[in-house]
Amino acid sequence: MKRVYLDYAATTPVDPRVKRAMDPYLSKVFGNTMSLHFFGREAKKALEESRKKTADLIGANSEEIYFTSSATESNNTVLKGVRGSHIVISSIEHACIEESADWLEKGGVKITRVPVDNFGKINPLDIEKAITPETVLVSIIHGSNEIGTIQDISKIGEICRSKKVLFHTDASQTLGKIPIDVKKMNIDLLTASSHKIYGPKGAACLYIRRGIKIEPLLHGGGQEKGFRSSTVNVPAIVGFGKACEIAQKEMGKESKRISKLRDKLIKKVLKIENAYLTGHPTERLPNNASFYFSFIEGEAIVLHLDFAGIAVSTGSACSSSKLEASHVLLALGLKHEQAHGSIRVSLGRWTKEEEINYFVKNLTEVVKKLREISPFKK
Repeated sequence: MKRVYLDYAATTPVDPRVKRAMDPYLSKVFGNTMSLHFFGREAKKALEESRKKTADLIGANSEEIYFTSSATESNNTVLKGVRGSHIVISSIEHACIEESADWLEKGGVKITRVPVDNFGKINPLDIEKAITPETVLVSIIHGSNEIGTIQDISKIGEICRSKKVLFHTDASQTLGKIPIDVKKMNIDLLTASSHKIYGPKGAACLYIRRGIKIEPLLHGGGQEKGFRSSTVNVPAIVGFGKACEIAQKEMGKESKRISKLRDKLIKKVLKIENAYLTGHPTERLPNNASFYFSFIEGEAIVLHLDFAGIAVSTGSACSSSKLEASHVLLALGLKHEQAHGSIRVSLGRWTKEEEINYFVKNLTEVVKKLREISPFKK
């Protein structure tokens, strides 16, 4: 059976060049970075080289990069480590931000959730209005993992800087796809993840602007300058660094290629009756196309496409096992039945035009078949 992977926003395959870079650190260069002997120093050197490659991709200094195990860990660390009584987030944040905020609320921290328009865009002026003298942090996702909408991070960062409030952005979906410069964009804290850019799972980073103090989430042996204790996952971090290096060289050309495929896909899908694009029509991730279909459920579409060897998801892959409607889609103003009819299609480095054609052909047939048996169709 033909197999087509169109769920790159959930995770990406490891690039062969990344795997080759990692291989020596799985068996030959295996030292603990905290050890003083040769084996430890060798591993430590690889760690610092990867730190620089990661920093270079976002315009940071090496000492401002701290490696973690996942974007979830980085995001939790920021929200729980910045001590204060008021935090501002958006209504379309990733689940790990949303649930961290819920947890903090139970402990007495006030959380303000700034709304979005029907395209998922945040008005920076709403951020400014939400900031009070008690605000310690604003955390806004850069590019939505579900609907692909990209926010005006530079403007939001400028507002936060003028108000002397820390600004954090989750750039897990934008790193390696669109240019990021933490200094020009007024970013104080940034989250990014290896497995979203063709690196291995188990490695991520948190950029912390020099001079900012955050309480660590993990305490122990003092790795990562005491900020993130745990034995360092050197092979994964080497892979992350290599993935960043490749992205810096190839991002421009690759984003243009994928954007063209994305636009072709959107145009073809919207020819299906009662199919609607979610997210901003132009200010969106180059690889993201998200839709909802009237009278049918997204889960059914995903399962039928899977039978044809095509992998897509319903909204966020991190939350696709939940039965409730996506909070992101509801924040756009969609009704519950509309939100339940959603799918997310995400392209990547190995997506070909013929795969797009195969997907659209099968999607058209699946939608028609499901509507014929739908109890919701009038």
